[in-house]
Amino acid sequence: MATDREPLDTAADALAPRARVRLPFHPSTPSIARTKLAAFLTVHRAEPSVIDDALIVVSEMIANAISHGEPDSDETVEITWSLDRSRHLLELSVHDAGEGATLDPIDFDEDSLSGRGLSIISRVADRWWVDMSSGTRVNAELALSEH
Repeated sequence: MATDREPLDTAADALAPRARVRLPFHPSTPSIARTKLAAFLTVHRAEPSVIDDALIVVSEMIANAISHGEPDSDETVEITWSLDRSRHLLELSVHDAGEGATLDPIDFDEDSLSGRGLSIISRVADRWWVDMSSGTRVNAELALSEH
């Protein structure tokens, strides 16, 4: 399990704590990422409701990557998160090497066993988008509670 942490380069970066992790392209990865993200957000004093929402969103983003994407050359998926205090946002991102998928939320009913991921992300995140310029990167933003 590889972990990379981006260095903080400037005073402005100190206001935007961030982390980047590379985790195995495996069904257990959402659980590992949730633990790491919860610790990061707790250390940086995010509100419990933000932590709860972030864990749902990142879990769905990773589950979709594992189910529908492709691993990077090192058999991992890249997950990043950062706190942009100046914009009061938590930014989440999941990157896999897959290309060409259709990424639109679909309607589901209460009995659906799959296909809920993007709809859940759409409902919980304040904003989300996809960048397919190099593999597939799904990004989401959640508003931070102001103290």
